[in-house]
Amino acid sequence: MALNITKENYEQILAEGKPVVIDFWATWCGPCRMISPIIEELAEEYEGKVLIGKCDVDANDDVVAQYMVRNIPTIVFLKDGKQVDKHVGAGTKEQIKAKIDALL
Repeated sequence: MALNITKENYEQILAEGKPVVIDFWATWCGPCRMISPIIEELAEEYEGKVLIGKCDVDANDDVVAQYMVRNIPTIVFLKDGKQVDKHVGAGTKEQIKAKIDALL
């Protein structure tokens, strides 16, 4: 299951040292709801290797601003605490998986 990433637990998640994937989304966003099952599947597939979570843009302004998220869905890929890739808009499982594999 994908982690719920919030402004309260964000720093702790990064401190774990694993690659991190953050899906920035909102409940009112249709494309966000379309990729949500993909994010959940990938969270299970990469459990123990990559931390995959979802960050609600309406509730976490600080995290959203840090990555300059302007459109959703936006998926940010982090390695060693730094952003190495970004995917804006809905994508296929294969597209997102390829970006996750590049983190490993």
